[in-house]
Amino acid sequence: MTDCEQIELNKHAVKTFLLQLQDTICHALVQQDGSAVFEQDQWQREQGGGGRSRVLRNGKVFEQAGVNFSHVYGDEMPASATAHRPELAGRCFEAMGVSLVIHPRNPYVPTSHANVRFFIAEKDGEAPVWWFGGGFDLTPFYPFDDDCQHWHDTAKAICAPFGDDVYQQHKAWCDKYFFLPHRNETRGVGGLFFDDLNQWGFDKSFAYTQAVGNGFVDAYIPIVAQRHQLLYGEREREFQLYRRGRYVEFNLVYDRGTLFGLQSGGRTESILMSMPPLARWEYCYEPEPNSAEARLYQDYLKPREW
Repeated sequence: MTDCEQIELNKHAVKTFLLQLQDTICHALVQQDGSAVFEQDQWQREQGGGGRSRVLRNGKVFEQAGVNFSHVYGDEMPASATAHRPELAGRCFEAMGVSLVIHPRNPYVPTSHANVRFFIAEKDGEAPVWWFGGGFDLTPFYPFDDDCQHWHDTAKAICAPFGDDVYQQHKAWCDKYFFLPHRNETRGVGGLFFDDLNQWGFDKSFAYTQAVGNGFVDAYIPIVAQRHQLLYGEREREFQLYRRGRYVEFNLVYDRGTLFGLQSGGRTESILMSMPPLARWEYCYEPEPNSAEARLYQDYLKPREW
């Protein structure tokens, strides 16, 4: 088998997995919500490729959940993809992935994000450069230690077969990446983040990416099931909407996936489905001392071992 034939087989395997992963996650969310279904849009990108966007809105449990698959290609890597890999500038590219963001209705249920992706950058006369990336992170508004521990225990179990130091490395990367410098706080309680993964070879790198993608449901759904029926009032709802503003700030200012999608000419509605349906900002907000809201800032919006 030629190298080109092997690359095509690898791309087909990744795309098949990603489409199945989108189906699996959507099914789990629909089952948990119990009242809403996903709307699906098939879209084409003028410069090459397209995707399958699915959004659930106004559910009993999930106010909005988006689970997107995309497979795009083009003649030149977008700036967001070469900012930390300048040697790849000018190469044509192919990118495919699944990305999701979930905004629950109940403030006691955390917001969550996950994505897994595969890139190939090619140039005539040179060997293709490929890599995997992805991860998941949790953004609670009213954290429960049991939930955070379960989230990180699941991440540890996912990483364990791939090396003793993988969890600590990818947890630290997540803490560093999902950080808002202008607020001096993490976006939430972290999870896993990895990029440029190819040093393990294709088979192991792909297996790890599959484990992270498949592990999201195991990490997140038990937390949703545990918390979505808790009673809350206007105070908790207002704080949830205020903290959602931080999510918007990160995604629009720092998130490489958002920048890549916009710079590569992706479908704007699909890219920005990560935005919450409602959010608010408040000038110079300070939580009341010793309140549940203050506890979020004091104990959780900083890197922490679990």
